[in-house]
Amino acid sequence: MIGLSTGSPSLPASIPPNENASSDVSVPGTSSGRRRKTSHLKEVPETLAMRESLRDRCAQVAAKLDRSHPMTKDEMEQISRRMLEEADLPESYLGWVMVMISSEFWADALASVPPERRLFLLPHCLKHAEGCPAEYDQFGMNCKECGACSIADFRSIAEDMGYRVLVAEGSPVVMKIIVGGYVDAVVGVACLNVLEKAIDKVLLAGIPCMAVPLLSSDCRNTKVDEPWVEQMIRTPYKPAAAKTKSYVHLMRAAGLLFEDTLFERLAPRQRESHLSGEGGNAYSPGTRMLDSTPSENGARPAVTPEQLEGVDPIAATEAIALDFLARGGKHSRPFITLAAYDAMMGGDGTGADGEDVLNRVPDAVRRAALSIETFHKASLVHDDIEDGDAFRYGQPAVHQRFGTATAINVGDYLIGLGYRLLSRNMMGDEVDAETRVDLLDSLAAAHVRLSEGQGAELLWRDAKDRRLTPLDALKIYALKTSPAFEAALYSGVRMAGDASALVDPIRKFSRNLGVAFQIINDLNDWAGDDSNKLTAGADVIGGRPTLLWALALQHLEDEDKDTLLALAEPDCELSDRERLTTVRRLYEKANVFEMSMQLIDKHQARAEQVADEIENESLRRLLYFLVDTVLERPESVGSGGDAEQPSSPAVVKIGVVAR
Repeated sequence: MIGLSTGSPSLPASIPPNENASSDVSVPGTSSGRRRKTSHLKEVPETLAMRESLRDRCAQVAAKLDRSHPMTKDEMEQISRRMLEEADLPESYLGWVMVMISSEFWADALASVPPERRLFLLPHCLKHAEGCPAEYDQFGMNCKECGACSIADFRSIAEDMGYRVLVAEGSPVVMKIIVGGYVDAVVGVACLNVLEKAIDKVLLAGIPCMAVPLLSSDCRNTKVDEPWVEQMIRTPYKPAAAKTKSYVHLMRAAGLLFEDTLFERLAPRQRESHLSGEGGNAYSPGTRMLDSTPSENGARPAVTPEQLEGVDPIAATEAIALDFLARGGKHSRPFITLAAYDAMMGGDGTGADGEDVLNRVPDAVRRAALSIETFHKASLVHDDIEDGDAFRYGQPAVHQRFGTATAINVGDYLIGLGYRLLSRNMMGDEVDAETRVDLLDSLAAAHVRLSEGQGAELLWRDAKDRRLTPLDALKIYALKTSPAFEAALYSGVRMAGDASALVDPIRKFSRNLGVAFQIINDLNDWAGDDSNKLTAGADVIGGRPTLLWALALQHLEDEDKDTLLALAEPDCELSDRERLTTVRRLYEKANVFEMSMQLIDKHQARAEQVADEIENESLRRLLYFLVDTVLERPESVGSGGDAEQPSSPAVVKIGVVAR
């Protein structure tokens, strides 16, 4: 729940090299420390008396904190360290104290949320492992009230009060339930390992959250201070106006763009399509799947060829395109556009009346936000074809369901729809010509750069020479990933007025955020991706250029380098599993996982430095929030090995003109 990481928006971990310097200078000597090991910081105080005393002390500290904005992870850590130092207590209690202070910080805000708008999150490990009758599904454990463990007891109390209850370990569905508008606060139980990361984004978004840590990190039959849990569940409802800024209303506003009524108003369908089979009548995007129970939240099945039987062939393309546009993803790009607009207009959308404020946002701004997602989804349809990826959002990709030719056409349709959302005035949706041209120019530039980056990747993939330098890899990353962040930010800022003074900062911030994000994506490839690729190491098998590959070629000895290159040859006789095992071994030998993490740290520091210099406080806080939420590092890739560690890679200034 509380990230134990260093590096702060207000206190950058390091000052990056001059952005105007030549391309491949600046070699950092040490890591920023963002990823130091935290296992030694997660000790739970041994006795109940000590835990109660420390909790009281945490409540006193929290009572003095400014509640106008959510605390950053670094601010929380600094406060917790100071408390431990003043109490002459060991650093090992840091994680536990952070959870306690955070819970006390949000206690009043959580009390202002009625129980029926709260979510209670329970861990699997409280169950009795032997003979537990509960079954698992994609949302967690379907707990039976058998009385064998405390899960059923806690659940009964919570449900009697009206809570939604979920038994899962930091499931991503938690955020979906919140953004979907079904709950406004979370109470939870988990070990410190899970609390360090499970609900991190919930807290950063400014959503009231309280937790009780388990007494150990064991995964079977663990224990918890049960009276504390019951006390937390029974937090009485005390109506009060929200005091702490929150992004939840903006997140919900981004999701609502794809709901039936609003979507139809923003992007009226040109064709009528009546789908057969499950789902039945005229297709409409964004149908809500949650009704009264969080565990019923599920992905709406993708449109199938069978459902298009009898549909006018001319209407079929629109039906497939709108179906894909509305499904999956986090809608992060529309959120960025709406949040940037709100920040430039004073940031009232993050206040207590945020929902009402955002209801008054002009449709023109919403259409700009929707267009960003439309372009993004078009690129995903085409990327899945080009990369040979079979799944997207946990379901067969568009080309797997309808064939390559149809999928290409669907992507093209989405591109056209994206431009159409911006290029035409609608009644009550007038935008001055200069603003409209600026937006179209920004999106066109982003579209061109993305295509250049993807093209460079494809040319490398199909070339005979598989050599690649880290600089080349990072240039591809800057072209492929950064333009979407830049276009989303710029669109929101420009819709609020003159954005000329922010063009350069937005460009630099987006470039570094996008590069760091893409490196993280490559690292995640070695951990698998349940939502998309479903296969670890897919980039290697698919022959895609990555920074990991480039760093390995740069740091391996000639013999190992030749071995690595041979693994990419079309006539390589090794099985996929053998290839991946060998590649991982060579990556670990070259220390590429650690060097990649160091580069993430450095590009993050660059992005934070840009944010530090933004005068508009609301926009500055948004940029910090994006850094903390977009750059979610994988827990672990590579074994670390005992091989000699090469020097840190160069932090590269990427000379890409954004507009």
